[in-house]
Amino acid sequence: MDEQEHEGQLREVAGERPRAVIVGVRLADVDEANFEASLVELQRLGKTLGLEVVGRVTQRRESLAAAACLGGGKLRELACLTGGPGEVPGYTPDGKDSGLPDELPDALPVEERAKVVLVDHDLSPRQARNLELATGAQVLDRSMVVVSIFQRHARTREAKLQVEIARLSYMAPRLRESGAGEDRQRGGIGGKGAGESSLELNRRQVRHRIAELRRELEVVTRTADTQRRRRGEDQTVAIVGYTNAGKSSLMRRLTDDAMYVADQLFATLDTTVRALKPETRPPILVSDTVGFIKNLPHDLVASFRSTLQEAREASVLLHLVDASDPAFRDQMRVTREVLAELDADTGERLLVLNKADRLDAEQRAALQDEYADAVLMSAHDADDVAALHAHIVAIFERDMDEHEFTLPYSRQAHVAMLHERCRVVHEEHDEHGTRIRVRAPRAVLGGLARAFATAE
Repeated sequence: MDEQEHEGQLREVAGERPRAVIVGVRLADVDEANFEASLVELQRLGKTLGLEVVGRVTQRRESLAAAACLGGGKLRELACLTGGPGEVPGYTPDGKDSGLPDELPDALPVEERAKVVLVDHDLSPRQARNLELATGAQVLDRSMVVVSIFQRHARTREAKLQVEIARLSYMAPRLRESGAGEDRQRGGIGGKGAGESSLELNRRQVRHRIAELRRELEVVTRTADTQRRRRGEDQTVAIVGYTNAGKSSLMRRLTDDAMYVADQLFATLDTTVRALKPETRPPILVSDTVGFIKNLPHDLVASFRSTLQEAREASVLLHLVDASDPAFRDQMRVTREVLAELDADTGERLLVLNKADRLDAEQRAALQDEYADAVLMSAHDADDVAALHAHIVAIFERDMDEHEFTLPYSRQAHVAMLHERCRVVHEEHDEHGTRIRVRAPRAVLGGLARAFATAE
C-alpha cells in the first residue's frame, strides 16, 4: 500500500522549493474581498508548506466544473503554466466551459513550470485526478494543504496521532485502483468467487489503521485528561484564535517562556501550559492552543478535539485577533464557529485585538469605538503586555472569596499549602498555632477545606 498511502501528499524535491500555481473559483455567494482574502491565505499556506507560488488562475462560476473544477478555457490557461495538455481525456466541455480566454499566456520553459497546483476548494477524487491529467502537475486541494502542514509541524505523540488519523480519513476515498492483472485477491474457500479488488483491500487496510491509531490515541489522551483533571480547581486562561494571530508570541510574553515562535500558519500545534508571570497567588495557568482557519477540515477538528479540550475547560478564553488583517472580522467569526462546535463558547471571554503596532492612530480609534470592551495591544509592547496581565488578574480577583483557617503547629504543612495555593491577606501566630486569612477562588478554598478536614 506504500504508493497509495502517500496519495495526495506533497512530493518534495530535494534542494529546491517547488513552484506552485493557485486556482480559485469565485462562486456567486462570495464577494470580491473575501475571495481575495482566501486566495492570499492559500498563498501563505503554500509558503508555509515550502512552495514558491508563482501565479494564479481564477474564474467566476455558479459552481465548480464537475470534471476538473475549472472550465475548458481556464483549464488550458492553467496548463500553459504547468506544461500539461490542458484537457481531460474523454471529456468534452459544455457550452459554458468551452470558451477560450481572449489571450492565452505563452507556455513557460520547462524549468519555470509549476509542479504543484493549489486549489482553494475541496475537490472530489475525480476532480483532483482530472486536474492532474490536464495540468501534468500535482494537485492539492485546500484540505490537503492544511493536513500536510499539520503533519510537518506536529511534535508530540498526541499531535502526530491526531494528524495521521485526519490524513488517512482524507486519503481513503481518494485511493485509486492499482495496475491491471493484480487487482483482485482470490476470494472464498478454495479461491472461488470474485474476491476483493486491490482498491477494496487498500481501503480496508486504511480503515484498520485508523482504528488502530484511535486506540493508541485514547491511551495517550487519557494521560492528558488526567493532567487536566488535576488542574480542575486551578485558574486557567486559554488563548484561542485564528492561525498566525500571534498566540505563541503573546504566550511567550505572558509566561516568560522561550517557546517556538515563527511567522507561519500553524507554527505550533501542541498545547502548552505555563504559569502567568510575574506569578500570582493562587497561580494562573495559561495555555496556547492550535490555531483555527476557514474551512478547517472536519477530520482535523474531530482529531484535535482532545487537544482543544483546554479551551473547553478554561476559566477564561482570550480570543486573540490580528487586528491588522483586513479579513479579521471574518476570522473572528470562524473562531467563534469552531468554539461553538467544541461547546467552548459559554464561558467568560476576553477579546484581545493584537498587532496594534501595525495600525495608525485613526485605525486604533475606530477599533476602540467598535469594540469598546476589547483590549487593543501589541504582544511586542511590554507596557501592553503588563496591562493585559493586570486585566487577567483582575478578572480572577473579581470572583475570589476570603476565608480564615486556624491550624495547629503540628499541621504547618497545610500553612505552606495555603501560601502556595492562595494569596495570604493576614497571618498571625499564637500559643495555639497559626491563624491565616487568604483569598482564592471558591473552588480552591472548598478543595483545601475538604483536604484539611480529611487530614484531621
